[in-house]
Amino acid sequence: MTDDAFGVWQHREELAEAMIPIIGQLYRRKDVTILVHSRSLVNKSAVGILKTHRFVRQIEDAELAIEDSFPILKTIAELDLGPSRIDIGHLAMSYKKDPKGLSIDEFTRQAVAGALASENVHDGSPQDVVLYGFGRIGRLLARLLIEKSGSGNGLRLKAIVIRKGGANDLVKRASLLRRDSVHGHFNGSIHVDEANETIVANGNEIKVIYSDDPTTIDYTTYGINDAVLIDNTGKWRDRAGLSQHLRPGVAKVVLTAPGKGDVKNIVHGVNHNVIEDSDQIISCASCTTNAIAPALKVINDEYGVNYCHVETVHSFTNDQNLLDNFHKGNRRGRSAPLNMVLTETGAASAVAKALPELGGKLTGSSIRVPTPDVSIAILNLTLDKETTRDELVTHLREVSLTSPLQRQIDFIASPETVSTDFVGSRAACVVDAEATIVNGNHAVVYLWYDNEFGYSSQVVRVVQHITGVLYPKFPRG
Repeated sequence: MTDDAFGVWQHREELAEAMIPIIGQLYRRKDVTILVHSRSLVNKSAVGILKTHRFVRQIEDAELAIEDSFPILKTIAELDLGPSRIDIGHLAMSYKKDPKGLSIDEFTRQAVAGALASENVHDGSPQDVVLYGFGRIGRLLARLLIEKSGSGNGLRLKAIVIRKGGANDLVKRASLLRRDSVHGHFNGSIHVDEANETIVANGNEIKVIYSDDPTTIDYTTYGINDAVLIDNTGKWRDRAGLSQHLRPGVAKVVLTAPGKGDVKNIVHGVNHNVIEDSDQIISCASCTTNAIAPALKVINDEYGVNYCHVETVHSFTNDQNLLDNFHKGNRRGRSAPLNMVLTETGAASAVAKALPELGGKLTGSSIRVPTPDVSIAILNLTLDKETTRDELVTHLREVSLTSPLQRQIDFIASPETVSTDFVGSRAACVVDAEATIVNGNHAVVYLWYDNEFGYSSQVVRVVQHITGVLYPKFPRG
C-alpha cells in the first residue's frame, strides 16, 4: 500500500515538473497566466503545483487530479494565444461534467477560443507605475508588480518615491523588500546599484527617488511617462492633496486608503465599473471595506440585506503604539502587542459608498488584536427572506467558483483553519463555511482576509483595470 501511494506521488510529481516550463513559457512569451481555481501556478515548484491541485477539494465536491489538468495544459500550449488568464482547474472539472462526448483537445479548444491572439488583441506596450511610499503596503505592491511583469508588456514598476532615512538607506530599503517577517522571502533576486540609486529586482530596474515634496518631481526626467502613481502613505486623502502628484510623467493617482470628499472609493469587483477614463484620482478604500463589500453584494443580490452589523477582529498596524504612549485616537495609545483594543472602523460607511443600496443598513466596530497580519470580519445579518445554512453556504461556494467575483471571494470548508493559514491570500475575503450560522432570516458569516496581501492584490486589480491590462479569464464564468 505504501509503495503504491509513493508510486502515485512520484508520477504526479513528474507531471508537475513537466508543467513548470510550459507554464513559464506561456507567461513570459505570451502573457498567459495559468491558474487552478483562481490560484496562479506561475513560478510555483512541483510540490506547490500539487498542493494547489489538492486544495481544490476544499471548494469543489470532488478532488482535482493533475492527470486531469495536464492534458488540458498541453493543448493550451499548442494554441496561438493572446494575453489572458486560463484556469485549467475549472476546465478540468467542467470537462468531467461535459455531456457532449468531446475529446479533451476539442473541449479545451472550444472553451478558450476567445483567448486566441486573433480575437484577444493587446497593444503590447508596458504601463509605467510609480510607488509613492514604501511601507507595508508599498513593499507588497512592489512584490506583486515585479511578479506580474511577465513578458514586460504589462505593468512595470519604474520608481519608488521616499524620504531619505539616513546612511545606507538604499541598502536597507532593498533588504526590507528582500525579506519580510510575515510574508517571507522575496521570490527572486534583488541587488542594489547605489551609484544610480536603483534597486534591480528580477531584472526590473526600479529608480529610488528621494523627495519630501511631490510637487518638485518631474518624472519624465527618469524616463517615466503616463504613469499610474500609487500613494501608499495615506498622508493626503482628498482631491486637493492627491492632485500634487499630477506632475509631468504621471497621468493618474491611486490612493491605498479611504478617500475623502468627492474622491471615488473603489472596491474591485463591486464598483470598479464606475471609474471613467477622465478620473485622474481614485481611492481603493480600506482593506476591511474590500473584504466585506464583495460578500455583502452577493448576499444582498440573492437574499436582500435588511440590516448588518460588521465586527472586525483586525491585526494591529503601524498606526498603533508598540508600548503605551500618547495617541490622538481613543484606546490606540495602549500597547498593540499586549492588548485587544476596541476601536472604531469606517468600513461600514465606506461600503455604503460602494453599494449605495445598503446605505443606512450597516453599522460597524473593530477590535485590534496582537497578531501581525490576517483579520476576520463577522457579518451579523438580518435578511429580507429566510434561507438555510446549506443554501447560503452553497450559494457562496458557487459565487467563489463561477461568478465575476471569484477573484474577490474565496471559500474554505475546513474545520481546522486558523488565521495564519490565510497569510498571502490574494482574495479580498475567504468565506469560512464551517463557521456560518443561519436561523431563518438571521445569518452570521465569517470572512477571513489578509489585510495586507489581499488588499494589495485588490489595489493591483484596480490599476490593471484603469490601464487596460486586466486580461480576460477563461473559461468564462
